[in-house]
Amino acid sequence: MSAQELHALLVAETLPIGLTTVYRALREMEAKGGVDVVRDEAGERLYRRRSADGHRHYLVCRCCGRSRPVEAEVVEEWVDRIAVDTGFAAVQHTVELTGLCADCDTTADERGEGPSCRWEPDHRGSRGRARSCAS
Repeated sequence: MSAQELHALLVAETLPIGLTTVYRALREMEAKGGVDVVRDEAGERLYRRRSADGHRHYLVCRCCGRSRPVEAEVVEEWVDRIAVDTGFAAVQHTVELTGLCADCDTTADERGEGPSCRWEPDHRGSRGRARSCAS
């Protein structure tokens, strides 16, 4: 969810809050490990509540935006090793994994096995982030 989307939800619930306050709170939550951040195709930061068991990596469908957490212990071990090998402290990392989910896989459509993904602009003007998978 973007900061703008969260702000709109809060305002719709009649909570008087400014967009700057929403951004500030999300940045603080990110710094404290309360949310994970991914970027959409336009580079906008999207926030997801971090699970109680800590930092996660996600595989995100480039078509419909569906995501799922993936096992990435090898990434965490690699980051720790890089920190030790270089002498750096407090090393942070960002790993973005994207692909096409089974429902959006255009090669499945070519084989006659499923729907083809089609990008559809969001009619509310959010830079084409709304997508659907239609046959």
